[in-house]
Amino acid sequence: MDPDAVAKAFVEHYYTTFDANRAGLANLYQDGSMLTFEGQKIQGAQNIVAKLTSLPFQQCQHSITTVDCQPSGPAGGMLVFVSGNLQLTGEQHALKFSQMFHLMPTPQGSFYVFNDIFRLNYA
Repeated sequence: MDPDAVAKAFVEHYYTTFDANRAGLANLYQDGSMLTFEGQKIQGAQNIVAKLTSLPFQQCQHSITTVDCQPSGPAGGMLVFVSGNLQLTGEQHALKFSQMFHLMPTPQGSFYVFNDIFRLNYA
């Protein structure tokens, strides 16, 4: 398994799904998953998706600038750190963001998001 390839595929899938259908992200999280969104901690797949689908915009477009990853621990987890731009429909300027995912393997051979931390980067 090439961690960089897994990270790249995950990031592409995550942001394509986020931009098209945020509710479709539910299968990437589990009950033990945690999201910290701009300092607010949210636990569990259902609560995380409720937060993401309630964000105050209908459409957005992520453009990824960097993806860094590292293997994490003996269980086969992976840390993925993403930076990029977030363009909201109707807004002139894109917002810069950073997001960190801690991915853990599933028995089926894929990964789920155990930890997710999102921050807008203000200049």
